[in-house]
Amino acid sequence: MGRIIEICANSAQSCVEAEAGGARRVELCAGIPEGGTTPGYGEIRTAQALTAGIDINVIIRPRGGDFLYTEAEVRSMLYDIEMAVRLNVHGVVFGCLTGRGDIDMPLMRRLTEAAGPLSVTCHRAFDVCREPFEALEQLIELGCDRLLTSGQQPDAVRGIPLLRELVRRAGERIIIMPGCGVNADNIAHLEAETGAREFHTSARSIVYSRMAYRNENAPMGSCPVTSEYETVQTDRRKVAACL
Repeated sequence: MGRIIEICANSAQSCVEAEAGGARRVELCAGIPEGGTTPGYGEIRTAQALTAGIDINVIIRPRGGDFLYTEAEVRSMLYDIEMAVRLNVHGVVFGCLTGRGDIDMPLMRRLTEAAGPLSVTCHRAFDVCREPFEALEQLIELGCDRLLTSGQQPDAVRGIPLLRELVRRAGERIIIMPGCGVNADNIAHLEAETGAREFHTSARSIVYSRMAYRNENAPMGSCPVTSEYETVQTDRRKVAACL
C-alpha cells in the first residue's frame, strides 16, 4: 500500500484542491488559527457537491483551547455529529480529556456511539494527554479507527521517537497518522523513521484578494498580522509533492 495523504482542509475549495492533488481524505475544519473547529453545514454540503470521491472527515470541536468540555459544549458536539451522520460524510474527528489529562472515556464513548457507522479519528487532544500509551489502549478499546498525533511534540519530526513506538504498539489495531509540520521535505523521513503509512498535512499556499479597492485601516480580525486581503488555501501542487 502506498502512502496515504489526509489534508487539513479549511474550506470546500481546499477540498477540491486536495482531491485534485491526489489526497485520499480531508479533515474539513473551520477556525484554523484556533487549531480547527467544526465547519458549518453549508461548507460541508458544498465540499460534498464539489468533489467526486474524496473521503470527507469533519472535525467536531466547538471551540479552540483545551479539550475539557462543559455539558453545553457536549450537547453542541452531539448535534454536530448528528448533522455529520445525516449528511453521510465519511467520518468525524474529535478528542476529549478529563481535567487530569486522561482520555474522557465516558464522553468519548457517547460521541463514538453517536457517530454510528462513521469512521472515528481521535485528534491531537492526544498530544496533551498525560499518559500516551494508556491513552492509545483506551482509544483502541473505544474502536477509534485512527489517531492523529505529533508525538506530543511541537511538530511530528520532533515527535518521531514517540510516533515510532506508537506505530509499533498499535500494530493493526489502530492507524497512527503523524501530523503537524508534515510537508514534502520531511514526509519520506517521517515514513522511514516511524513506519507510519498515513500522514496529515495542510499543504496550503497564500491566496491574494481580488479586491481592487482596499482599506487596510479597519482590520476585521484580532491578530495584528492578519490581512483581510490574504487567505490560505490547500494547494494541489503541494499535495501532489507529498505523494
